[in-house]
Amino acid sequence: MNTRLSILAASIFLMGATHAALAADAPASGHPGTADPELRYKGAPTSIKGEEAQEVLTPKAPPLTTAEFARAKQIYFERCAGCHGVLRKGATGKPLTPDVTLPRGTEYLKVFIGFGSPGGMPNWGSSGILSDAEIDIMARFLQHEPPMPPEYGLAEMKATWKLKVPPEKRPKKKMNKLDLENLFSVTLRDDGKIALIDGDSKKIVSTIETGYAVHISRMSASGRYLFVIGRDAKIDLIDLWMKEPAVVAEIKVGMEARSVETSKYKGYEDKYAVAGTYWPPQFVIMDGDTLEPKKIVATRGMTVDTQEYHPEPRVAAIIASHEHPEFIVNVKETGKVLMANYEDINNLKVTEIEAARFLHDGGWDSTHRYFMSAANASNKIAVVDSKKQKLTALVEVGKIPHPGRGANFVDPKFGPVWATGHLGDDSIALIGTDPVKHKANAWKVVRTLKGLGGGSLFLKTHPKSKNLWVDSTLNPEAGISQSVAIFDIANLDKAPEVVNIAELAGLGEGPKRVVQPEYNKAGDEVWFSVWNGQTQESAIVVMNDKTRKLKAVIKDKRLITPTGKFNVYNTQHDIY
Repeated sequence: MNTRLSILAASIFLMGATHAALAADAPASGHPGTADPELRYKGAPTSIKGEEAQEVLTPKAPPLTTAEFARAKQIYFERCAGCHGVLRKGATGKPLTPDVTLPRGTEYLKVFIGFGSPGGMPNWGSSGILSDAEIDIMARFLQHEPPMPPEYGLAEMKATWKLKVPPEKRPKKKMNKLDLENLFSVTLRDDGKIALIDGDSKKIVSTIETGYAVHISRMSASGRYLFVIGRDAKIDLIDLWMKEPAVVAEIKVGMEARSVETSKYKGYEDKYAVAGTYWPPQFVIMDGDTLEPKKIVATRGMTVDTQEYHPEPRVAAIIASHEHPEFIVNVKETGKVLMANYEDINNLKVTEIEAARFLHDGGWDSTHRYFMSAANASNKIAVVDSKKQKLTALVEVGKIPHPGRGANFVDPKFGPVWATGHLGDDSIALIGTDPVKHKANAWKVVRTLKGLGGGSLFLKTHPKSKNLWVDSTLNPEAGISQSVAIFDIANLDKAPEVVNIAELAGLGEGPKRVVQPEYNKAGDEVWFSVWNGQTQESAIVVMNDKTRKLKAVIKDKRLITPTGKFNVYNTQHDIY
């Protein structure tokens, strides 16, 4: 072995020893430098299939067989794309393009993949997730040009569009006796369905086929139509006025997605729908009652900080403005908030607001004027004034804020606030939202509460409630992920009450993660999903908001992996 190779081998050996030591001291995830909640969130698999991406061979890269290339693509989309991006250009993880990987070489990359890094790269080998053979394949694969998934334009969308019941053949009035305003749309994540549950009787009205891993449900402004979008970018439009609510239109708007919304500005109620995709990076405006695609807008462009081109800026949360006929679109990797005016979609006006990179979820303040948007990997909340169409503030918060829609209430000391929990720590940040009567507190973290632990996905309150409920779904400790913290809004200095929701459900074996508090219309009940394995019994636990005691447990063999729940009235009117 020549001197250069000897030095390389020694450095690899030392790196392996160092990373092995780090792995031994790693948190519960087994991934050095990355807490378990953060890993589960960042590393979520993409719904893109390996066979959909075109192979690109690089002459200087080590060879791969067709079978090896296919396996590498599958591993990459399942394990790596969530952090490093579909095109490997970098997202919350570092770029893994050939200009970076080729100079490192196969042996270096094998050690890196096997043992991870303190910066958050998982130790795929020492944790036992990938075999030595798979690590070798991945080390060679990463030195080739990234496989390119196909684009998805108007022709592809229209090929999937199905208008099952035209508007003229739909009911002219509500044909059922359901109390739609207190109906819940519940995601049955791994069963490819949603369940419609009556909020009064706590019975499942029906389950409706929707497709892979439904992400959210959104209501039309009128409260008639329910829009459901899955991670596979399939949208189902459900007419709640029918005798038995059913899908009346469907479309696939890309290969991976998270967001759908409908027009809510006065005079445009139910006129348009919009959906944003992770791949391709774009959003599409559709007819609100048919889902016919009308206008596609790409989001590729320059980042707000370094002003460099990014080819894969994913579309995260979308919210409908109440101040203008606009959709407000979060563009993740570039850190831009786009305000798309739909008055004339053939001459679309888009206002571009520079916020912070890695925009994800968020919701309105109590006045429905200010959009509070989490730039999660930047540890900031961007405050966007939807009336003046500009950025109001960037607020530093805890590690990886994940508010869902957030929670609005009046702090007894600081006035109106909006709250977010965090994936990366146990803090709950309260941000002042009243620039008129509480100007000194506006757009600042006025109070920080201590939750049960990192891994919080959602928190919720209601205008009629005196409680703030906070989950810790992705925490690695079962006792924490199965419990919720309940804060007394009138006495926020007091430690929260802790309730083990999973225990109240009375289920058998399984992870039993508790996720997403959701209020009924009256604001006197809080619903929690007890999310178990696909072959294990799950449940929904209903708590009395006033007494904080168990009110009901909903069990049904059709209730498979329940996660998100969306009360029709609260979702329709942006109440949270």
